[in-house]
Amino acid sequence: MPSIMPLDVLLVDDHKIMRDGIKAILSRGNEFRVVGEAENGTDAVQFSKQFRPHIVLMDIGLPGLNGVETTQEILRFHGECKIVILSMYDDENSVMGAIRAGARAFVLKRASDMDLVEALRMVAGGGIYLSPQVSDRLLVRIQKGDLESRQVHSALSVLSPRELQVLRLVADGKTSKEIATLLELSEQTVRSYRKTMMRKLGVNNVAGLTQLALSTGLTQLQGVRS
Repeated sequence: MPSIMPLDVLLVDDHKIMRDGIKAILSRGNEFRVVGEAENGTDAVQFSKQFRPHIVLMDIGLPGLNGVETTQEILRFHGECKIVILSMYDDENSVMGAIRAGARAFVLKRASDMDLVEALRMVAGGGIYLSPQVSDRLLVRIQKGDLESRQVHSALSVLSPRELQVLRLVADGKTSKEIATLLELSEQTVRSYRKTMMRKLGVNNVAGLTQLALSTGLTQLQGVRS
């Protein structure tokens, strides 16, 4: 009987001890093999472009591009990639932000080794996995008819997904040059995004953009640190 080739996994977490722990878990079996590691979203995007791993197992709270934004960037050119998000927190905004970006699983860092492997098996087979604590809370919200995030979508609904990315980074205090590097854009393109957002949102400067991002909860929705 022919042996089944293991699936290639990229680990993305800015804590080496976390990556080492996950590698130890996956090394116990022959279903998955770690083919690369990255400490930030930009490096994860570059690795995925070059090596096209089957699965990306990624912390949501990365420096620079966070896990939600990195998910969007990877799937932009590697749509068949399965992305599993790891997080310390189970707040609904983080979960929904990740799923909307295209992640196939949301796993809490307090999950067991077996739960993590089960999540990888599930997404490898084409399914979706949510940690039990997360799925229970979302079920309650669905039953209450309160699944949509209210403030962010009402105030910022005029912005495109890319504009929301730029706005979140602006609110984090990133310069146009830094944003251009993170998103692989020209500085002129970033400035153009900023001008367009100011016009759409009716503000006159970067301070206004930042205040609006904070007031609508955008930084909480897409910028959670783990």
